Amino acid sequence: MWDPEKYLDYADLRARPFHDLIARIGATSPRRVVDLGCGPGNLTVSLKERWPGAVLECGDSSPEMVESARSRGLDASLLDVRDWSPAPDTDVVVSNAVLQWVPGHASLLRRWVSELPAGAVVAIQVPGNFNAPSHALTRELAASPAWASRLADVVLREDDAVLSPLGYANLLADAGCGVDAWETTYMQPLRGPHAVLEWITGTALRPVRAALPDEEWEQFRAELAPRLDEAYPTRADGTTWFEFRRVFFVAQV
Repeated sequence: MWDPEKYLDYADLRARPFHDLIARIGATSPRRVVDLGCGPGNLTVSLKERWPGAVLECGDSSPEMVESARSRGLDASLLDVRDWSPAPDTDVVVSNAVLQWVPGHASLLRRWVSELPAGAVVAIQVPGNFNAPSHALTRELAASPAWASRLADVVLREDDAVLSPLGYANLLADAGCGVDAWETTYMQPLRGPHAVLEWITGTALRPVRAALPDEEWEQFRAELAPRLDEAYPTRADGTTWFEFRRVFFVAQV
């Protein structure tokens, strides 16, 4: 289950990669713009603002996120991206921080570009920080004797969940696309107690939250907090710097 309110913590900082991705799309008058994995819809509305003449299609696999997106006036649908196929007039496809949750998404990308009309654009952003302390310490704790049996069925993503910028560039170029691929590491200034723990609670820790009852979830958080605090020390001014590496590509069919 996704929690839209928790996901929107640090909303401005979480939005930066999305806006950097969209800025690299050159489409001027697309017929249909699709947001696959629209989340709570707070960023999807900017697509409507940029291309007001386009049909805006959006969806998410979380009923809670779909409900939140609909509250923003979006015609969002419940959607598994693995089942999605483009309508004939689809000119822009955006997927922001979604495909890391989809094993084997390279084949999905090949299918999408094979089905899209000539000139269509696919713009994707995924996290590239699975080896960062935030994720490595979570996996370490989950695999510890105290938690291994209770979290045996939980899949916590590792670095092979996504490709490198070069990997995506080769994948899409081999599929006949023109490709712009890059990566950016944002130094996110977080504030407040256990800042990194609170940041990843809305995203990376979601599988752990779903697997544990409330009391055990709070215990897991309590054990993880000091480990993250040590890895991400708070400065005297109250700021905790969080390295936030993201991988991007914009491919034109």
